[in-house]
Amino acid sequence: MKPVRAADAAIRTTVTSRRLRQSAVALAMGGVLLLTAACNSGGDDKAAGGGDATASAGAADAGAAVNGGTPTPGPSSAAPKTSAAVLNVEPKDGSQDVAPDGALKVGVTGGKLTTVEVTDKEGKPVAGAIAADGSGWKPSAPLAVGMAYKVNAQATDAEGLVAASTTSFTTLTPAKKISTNDNIADNATYGVGMIVSVVFNKDVKNKDAVVQGITFEASDGTTVKGHWFGTKRLDFRPEKYWNPGTKVLIKYRLKNVEVSPGVYGDIDKDEPFTIGRSQVSVADSATHQMTVTRGGDSRTIPVTLGDEKNPSWNGTMVVMSKEKVTRMNSQTVGLGGEYDIPDVPHAMRLTNSGTFVHGNYWANPFGKSNASHGCISMQDEKGGSDASVAGKFFNDSMIGDVITIKNSKEKVVAPDNGLSGWNIGWANW
Repeated sequence: MKPVRAADAAIRTTVTSRRLRQSAVALAMGGVLLLTAACNSGGDDKAAGGGDATASAGAADAGAAVNGGTPTPGPSSAAPKTSAAVLNVEPKDGSQDVAPDGALKVGVTGGKLTTVEVTDKEGKPVAGAIAADGSGWKPSAPLAVGMAYKVNAQATDAEGLVAASTTSFTTLTPAKKISTNDNIADNATYGVGMIVSVVFNKDVKNKDAVVQGITFEASDGTTVKGHWFGTKRLDFRPEKYWNPGTKVLIKYRLKNVEVSPGVYGDIDKDEPFTIGRSQVSVADSATHQMTVTRGGDSRTIPVTLGDEKNPSWNGTMVVMSKEKVTRMNSQTVGLGGEYDIPDVPHAMRLTNSGTFVHGNYWANPFGKSNASHGCISMQDEKGGSDASVAGKFFNDSMIGDVITIKNSKEKVVAPDNGLSGWNIGWANW
């Protein structure tokens, strides 16, 4: 019996050992489940009570792993989608000394632009438009020089996913500028033949850009066009003489215009002027008479024009300036020492080459013959009399009045000799 009892004891011991080992494994698994519940529940009461479905699923997965099974994979988070639209903004972020005209461009591939906002450092928006196909954006005018800008752009792809870009840059500060001067005084009044002549102190290479930077607004809608004489002079006029009473505003926007490589304009300003009453005069070299038409009224006055040796220019000229008294010296117009009159009265310049309308107190050929060196002259007194023919005409005239000479033996005056651009047809202006 002792051997049997010994065997029973061994069996009980073995069973007991197995049960202890199983209990230990169960305790260990219980710890795993407790830890898993603690990590997943964040202190939730259901997890602590073991009644949560997620905890049960975790226990099943853990049991499968312990028993040699394959754990069930949990849910995985997908990577966020990115837009297929790729924005291209020029100039690149942080660029310095950017040209104010032509350098700023916004484009996109793989999508369409939806928003482009460009602002300067003061928050002022830059005008521009997105292309009809959504592929690009450009500003509608040159940017300011020496200015910081920020560009915010957005685009969407075919799925509606948005791409965005924010960049900044600074335009250049010009080292060289060109000076701009014209023959207009603010708020002055001029005759119906007035031609606005703009003169630059350096050669202009980008002529089209300069023309676009000088615009005219007329109260009656008159169209004004520019015409270049060489590389430093740009004249403006309408097709026909101005309408009396027209209000005109010249808008200069040249500071941001590259007029020549590395050279920029110097002014941004508005310059108003007014067209006065209409006065148009025609001097006939054959009859030695000048007909003056003012409004609807005409009168004829006797004059003398250029003689056989020094005939007057034919063609249309415009009064450029007025001097109550001036000196006229033949040497200044290439005629040697033929004359030097220190006190010519009532003088109004018509050409750069020296043609004037003026008073004459030293001779009396008016209405009889041509005796001048190319000018139109009329009766006056020494020192100038307002009651004389010349004095009355002078006082009735203004800068911008039209004077045409006809029937002279000389050719038509050059259109750049004074304000003589009316001698060019509109199609060629």
